[in-house]
Amino acid sequence: MSKWGVNMFVNKTKDGRNNVCGKNVARFRMQLNISQRALADRLQLVGLDIDKNAVQRIECGKRFVTDIEIIAFSKVFEISPDALLQQEE
Repeated sequence: MSKWGVNMFVNKTKDGRNNVCGKNVARFRMQLNISQRALADRLQLVGLDIDKNAVQRIECGKRFVTDIEIIAFSKVFEISPDALLQQEE
């Protein structure tokens, strides 16, 4: 609770990650058997300007992910955006 007696919103997952899709990005990338650099290259081909370091930060949950990035990942992996947003129970 804040000093005003109101619960503060925490913009992280229960395990402290900044996104819910990072683990899924890593899983789908590994299913394609490609490196983080190769994934960044494929993302650039669909119009997303991203590098290997950003992919690494997304996968480990250190970086927030935009809706535009979710769509680009979906195109590369040929899946629905919903598939990227599935959380483990």
